[in-house]
Amino acid sequence: MEIKRIMVIGAGFMGSGIAQVMAAAGYDVVLMDVADGFVRKGMAAIEKNLAGGVAKGKLAEADKTATLGRIIATTELARAKDCDLVIEAIIENKQAKMDLYRQLEEICPPHVLFASNTSSIPITELATATKRPDRFAGMHFFSPVPVMKLVEIIRGLKTADATVQAIKEITDRIGKVGVFVKDGPGFLVNRVNAALRNEVYNCLAEGVATIEDIDKALKFGLGHPMGPFELGDFVGLEIGLAVAETLWDNFKDPKWRPALSLRKLVASGDLGRKTGKGWYDYTSGEKKPRTDINL
Repeated sequence: MEIKRIMVIGAGFMGSGIAQVMAAAGYDVVLMDVADGFVRKGMAAIEKNLAGGVAKGKLAEADKTATLGRIIATTELARAKDCDLVIEAIIENKQAKMDLYRQLEEICPPHVLFASNTSSIPITELATATKRPDRFAGMHFFSPVPVMKLVEIIRGLKTADATVQAIKEITDRIGKVGVFVKDGPGFLVNRVNAALRNEVYNCLAEGVATIEDIDKALKFGLGHPMGPFELGDFVGLEIGLAVAETLWDNFKDPKWRPALSLRKLVASGDLGRKTGKGWYDYTSGEKKPRTDINL
C-alpha cells in the first residue's frame, strides 16, 4: 500500500523529531499529543531545528517552510482515521501504550499500519491490544532523530512481510538506515547498550573510576560520541531505567538487574538534562560534576 499521511503520537523529543524527518521527506504528517502545550512545544522544537539548518546553510528557507507546511498539529486522536500509518512515540510504559492502541483500533480503518517507537517493549505483546498484529511493527528511531541514521525495524510474531516492507520503504525515503530485528526485549541496540551500561554502573559502584573518567574512557578509548553517563542524561534516566526493567522483567537474569544508583536518581526526580540534574549537574547552564550527592 502507498503511505501518504502519517500520524505521530507523542510530540516530545522523539515524536517531534520523527514528525520532522517524515515531513522533510515529503509526507503529510499529523503530530498529536494529549495537551495543546505539548503540541506547541513539539512544533517549536521542529521549527528551531529547521531554523538551525537554514542558519548553517544546510537547508533552504523554502524547504523549511515547505516542511512546516506539511505538519498539522492536533490534540484529536480521531485524526488517526485519515492516516495510512500511525507511529506511537509516547511514554515508555507498556500499559499506556496498549491503552492507546486499543483506542486506535476503534478509530482506524483496517488498512492502517501501526508502528511503535518503543525502546524495549516486545512488539508481539503490544500488538495484542489490536486486531491487526499482521499490520503492527516496531520502528525504533534513535535520538536525536534528525541526526541519527539508524532505525530498527522490528518484526513481531505475526507481523506480515508486506508490513515490514512498507516500513523499510519509508525508512529508505527519509534517508535512514534500516536494520531488521527479530522481536525481543530491548531489541538489538538497547539490549547491547543496557549490558554496557550495567557494567559501567558496576564499575562506578566498585570505585574503579569516577563518572567523569568513565565517560572520558569510553569516548576516547572506544570512540563513543558521548559517554554512557552523558548519554543517559541526554536521553532521560527514566527511559534508561524503563529499558533495564523491561530486560529484567523478561529475562530474570541478574545481569539485567537495574542498578540501584540509577533507581535512586529516577526516584528522586533527577532525570538528566530535562530536570537540571542527573548523573551531572546542569543547573548553571553547563555540565558539571555533582557535589550534592554520594553515588
